Amino acid sequence: MSVVAKSYQKSADPVVAYCSEHTKIQIPLQVELQKETLANAPHAGMLGAPEILTFGQNFIRSYGGKRALDVGTFTGASALAWALAVPDDGEVYTFDIDHTNYKKFGVPIISKCEKTFKKIKAVEGPAAESLDKLIADGQSGTFDFAFIDADKTGYPGYYEKCVQLLRKGGVIFVDNSLRGGKVADEKHRGDPQNAAIHATNDIIYKDDRTYSALLNLGDGTHIAFKK
Repeated sequence: MSVVAKSYQKSADPVVAYCSEHTKIQIPLQVELQKETLANAPHAGMLGAPEILTFGQNFIRSYGGKRALDVGTFTGASALAWALAVPDDGEVYTFDIDHTNYKKFGVPIISKCEKTFKKIKAVEGPAAESLDKLIADGQSGTFDFAFIDADKTGYPGYYEKCVQLLRKGGVIFVDNSLRGGKVADEKHRGDPQNAAIHATNDIIYKDDRTYSALLNLGDGTHIAFKK
């Protein structure tokens, strides 16, 4: 089984490391948050791969994205990345069942840049309910970008809601889509989280509302472009 790893992990193979070194671009604020998260946050390995964050920023900037959905906040590294990419009047909705880690590790660092910090709208509670509220409030088709990196069993539902909320031409990044390579091996799909990711990959691949590509980037990134 091929090793899939994030660039900050020691297990990253030389090719992954080389590609990441020539992809990721981080400002000092991002470097500080990554170091603080890896050193002190519980379950630090949940931190998104910086190469994926850079790649996502490139998409947002390339088509002038202004509104982003960030499903799974943790310490705020992904929310920070999207907030840096959207313009001054842009906004990032970041969702998590519990924002304790964001408040403890992310807010003290991100708030050092008031211009960036004010773009982030932290929404605490079940992400599915929060996304449903945006849909009920008539915000379908108004977002430019979505990043899904939360509880894995919720992935199919998060993807469906994000497709509804994105505008035509909007982009969704689904993180951990290879799950350390386990989703490629049927014997590992008995695990509910692996099964949910495998199901999500199938849903995206067969979805006639989007164009898509599954990439071996970070721990796997499935990218969907809304038609």
